[in-house]
Amino acid sequence: MNKKKICVMGLGYIGLPTSAMFATHGCKVIGVDVNEKVVDALNRGEITIEEPYLDIMVQAAVRSGNLIADTKPHEADAFIIAVPTPITEEKKADMSYVIAATETIVPYLRKGNIVILESTSPTGTVEKLIVPILEKSGFKIGEELYVGHSPERVLPGKILWELVNNNRIVGGINRISAEKIRDLYKIFVNGEIFLTTATTAEMCKLMENTFRDVNIALANELAKICENIGINAWEVIELANKHPRVNIHQPGPGVGGHCLAVDPWFIIEKNPDIAKIIELSRKTNDSMPKHVLNRIDEILKDIKRTKKISILGITYKPNIDDMRESPIIELIDLMDERDDYEVSVYDPYVKNHKYQAKDLIDVAKNSDLILLAVHHDDFKNLPLSDMAKVMRNKYFFDTRNFINREEVEEKGFKYILLGESKSLYRETCLNEVAATI
Repeated sequence: MNKKKICVMGLGYIGLPTSAMFATHGCKVIGVDVNEKVVDALNRGEITIEEPYLDIMVQAAVRSGNLIADTKPHEADAFIIAVPTPITEEKKADMSYVIAATETIVPYLRKGNIVILESTSPTGTVEKLIVPILEKSGFKIGEELYVGHSPERVLPGKILWELVNNNRIVGGINRISAEKIRDLYKIFVNGEIFLTTATTAEMCKLMENTFRDVNIALANELAKICENIGINAWEVIELANKHPRVNIHQPGPGVGGHCLAVDPWFIIEKNPDIAKIIELSRKTNDSMPKHVLNRIDEILKDIKRTKKISILGITYKPNIDDMRESPIIELIDLMDERDDYEVSVYDPYVKNHKYQAKDLIDVAKNSDLILLAVHHDDFKNLPLSDMAKVMRNKYFFDTRNFINREEVEEKGFKYILLGESKSLYRETCLNEVAATI
């Protein structure tokens, strides 16, 4: 089995690690991408995305001769489609990349091939979109071509470990397709592999991310409520989670990434009259960048000139370089639409943003407010004293409950926490309670 030849369509955050994983487990892998720079880099043993240890694995795979890249497919035993499924402005799935990849492999298909869609897609994609295209090959689907969906479920920053150790779902258009796909992934997957239908597998992937999105929306709504009544949402969450059957998620400035911010819309698209909770949750999370801007307006309302905002972190999650669907980019776009804000950003994982400062002191220079937007580990020990010296006004707005309030206030900052509009309310209430005990 480990002598299989595999063609992977798409060399992004999923396709490239998957290609390297199969190649380092003895398979011959052709990675296909329309971007010639990505192809050329891979053939030199280089990577174009940031992921721990991926560079080492890719170098080993390329040196062994098991991994090569091209701009067109080659004949293979199995074809894995791992191209993007972005969302349109109308909140619909853009399936053009999946369609193009599927159409491209048709001339290379041979009897007995396996075709797997890994790209996250709306329900029915395999049976109603992929299969009709594959039928153009002339092979009988499910008898001569084995087709299914096996969605990725990995965490950026831990992709290589999770590819191997996470449980996996395989959905086939029939039983034999699912079994053949399962056997292929067994080459490197140590986790348990569960078989189901292609449409069920599609829905499982969408609901895994929708579950988290809905729960984050609940936390964000709680944050707004707590701001409104003057208590600390983070304390509410901490104490409520002491209940053995409660696990409230954490609020923040919005939800980003290629999964949580996108996948729920695929369910809504197919079920607009039913998926009301999902839609409201999506809209709640999408509202957070605007909510953060409204809070900044409130904090700096007495400053009549142009106000400078220093933003720490612009990726969609900490300790990675991925900015896909980042709510902080949305926040910056909102500020760009106005003439009363100047923006400077510093993110140690991003190199070429238009507002990128050279370091933490540079980003704080002449600033009125520091916005802690992403809780990168690099921000655990900020040079607060030096940053304060170069600022015009010393406001520190923490959207992640990441920075020690006392330390910030000791350096002369006014500390504001998302989910708590009146920072002294909690201390005042506790003092009043203590006086009555």
